Amino acid sequence: MRVIVTGGAGYVGSHCVRALCDAGHDVVVFDSLVKGHREAVDDRARLVVGDLGDRVLLDEVFGSASFDGVMHFAAFAEVGESVTDPLLYYENNVVKSAVLLEAMREHGVRRIVFSSTCAVYGVPPSVPITEDMPLDPINPYGRTKLAMEWMLSDCANAWGLGAIALRYFNAAGAYVGWAIGEDHDPESHLIPVVLQVALGQREKIMIFGDDYDTPDGTCVRDYVHVGDLASIHKTAIEKVALGAFGAYNVGTGRGSSVNEVIDAARKVTGHAIPAEVVARRVGDPPALFADPSLVSRDLGWSPKYVEIDATVESSWIWHQAHPHGYKG
Repeated sequence: MRVIVTGGAGYVGSHCVRALCDAGHDVVVFDSLVKGHREAVDDRARLVVGDLGDRVLLDEVFGSASFDGVMHFAAFAEVGESVTDPLLYYENNVVKSAVLLEAMREHGVRRIVFSSTCAVYGVPPSVPITEDMPLDPINPYGRTKLAMEWMLSDCANAWGLGAIALRYFNAAGAYVGWAIGEDHDPESHLIPVVLQVALGQREKIMIFGDDYDTPDGTCVRDYVHVGDLASIHKTAIEKVALGAFGAYNVGTGRGSSVNEVIDAARKVTGHAIPAEVVARRVGDPPALFADPSLVSRDLGWSPKYVEIDATVESSWIWHQAHPHGYKG
């Protein structure tokens, strides 16, 4: 297949590009490099640097070959930023996605796999989360992702687009041997932040509340390995059916608490990793983890990484080799 990967220089996108190339697919990465890293792009893929809202450039790319599908990762993803600047998120995540879909329709490309999020559920009534639960996002980031899902569903009905939205949970880890990993600025994800303490880049890790209704009082999340995310995206683009929209939860099916992640990092790194409990953050649900049975049934996918220790260890290998990310 020939596949365009928007946002393919980012954390999850670059792993998916690597998986596509390993499977023998031809890949064009379309990325602004505002958040992504040129160094993360596989040498076997062609990189086009540009803004997703640039319709002229999109037409040039789509017109350069006969493409079979698109993987769409290009989006802003900071919840706090989305609250303070919602129009930035609607412009980047929704309006520019509409430009992408217009280009796809014009050039006859009718398959897309969309990087969605569990944030479309907001605070679920119970866990594990199933796809039939209410879609009620509580922040602009989640609402922009849900709006994109609606667009995909409507385009499937209107002009036969085949679309799959993968609602994945907390992406984590690094695929050992691929020399790519997690590098955000600023970094807000738990596992790399904890590992920054082990690297001596932070004094301690802050635990935002230890009085939640969870086994140890700290928040519980589903940490799905980025290598497993690469696997399901590759499977989805190969299996997406024309004229239909489907949405799937992608996770391990189990949750790990903040304390469990810290303990795993202590074990893996051999560092003490001091921690301090501080006040809760507003809007943090006690527990979020997936029921991935639907994606297993329909697409035949299941995660290989289910133990938090293995996921943390893979991330530690990357961060030790790249203590300052792709800068060194």
